[in-house]
Amino acid sequence: MSDFALSIVLGIALAAATGFRVFLPMLIVSGAAYSGHLPLNDSFAWLGTPYALTMLSVAAVAEVIAYYIPVIDNLLDSLATPAAFVAGTVVSAAVMIDVPPMVKWTAAVIAGGGIAGLTQGVTAILRAHSTAWTGGLGNSVIATAELGGALLISFLALAIPAAAIALVILFLWLAIRLLHQLFRGSHSTNGPK
Repeated sequence: MSDFALSIVLGIALAAATGFRVFLPMLIVSGAAYSGHLPLNDSFAWLGTPYALTMLSVAAVAEVIAYYIPVIDNLLDSLATPAAFVAGTVVSAAVMIDVPPMVKWTAAVIAGGGIAGLTQGVTAILRAHSTAWTGGLGNSVIATAELGGALLISFLALAIPAAAIALVILFLWLAIRLLHQLFRGSHSTNGPK
C-alpha cells in the first residue's frame, strides 16, 4: 500500500475509533505523536504537545468514567454524536501527511467525520435499546465494548492500518445487521394485530 493510501486508511480507522470514544483515540494519537512514533500534518502539530496530552488525558478519563453512570451515558450520546464527527475529522486530517489539501479535507470530512458519526450513531442506538430493555443495567456491557473497540482500533490503526479498517468494516456490517433485526423485531411487535 502506498504512503498516500496508508495515510488515508490510518485517518479513517482512527476516525472510526472516535465514534466509540471521542477523546481516547485522540489521546492515543497525541501520545504517539509526542513520543515521536506518529508524524502529524504540520497544521496539527499541537496534538503532539504536552498540553494536548494532558488535556486529552483528563477528558478521556472523564469520558470513560461517565459512560458507566446510568442516565449520564445516554445524555453523553446526544453530545458525543456531533463531537465524534468533529473529532473524526480532526484526527483523520492530522495523520494525513503528504496528501494534497483537497483530498485530505474531502477524505477527512466525508470519510473520517462520516465514519465517526456513523459509529457513534450505531452505538447510541444500541445503548438506547439496552436502556429500554434492561433499565440501563446492560449499558455497562456496551460501555465496555465501546472502550475496548476504541482501544483496539486505535492501536491496531497505528500498527496495521489495513487490519484496523477491515475490523471497522466488520463492526459496521455486524452492527447494521443487528440494528436491522432490532428494528424489524420492534416493528413486528408494534404493528397491527
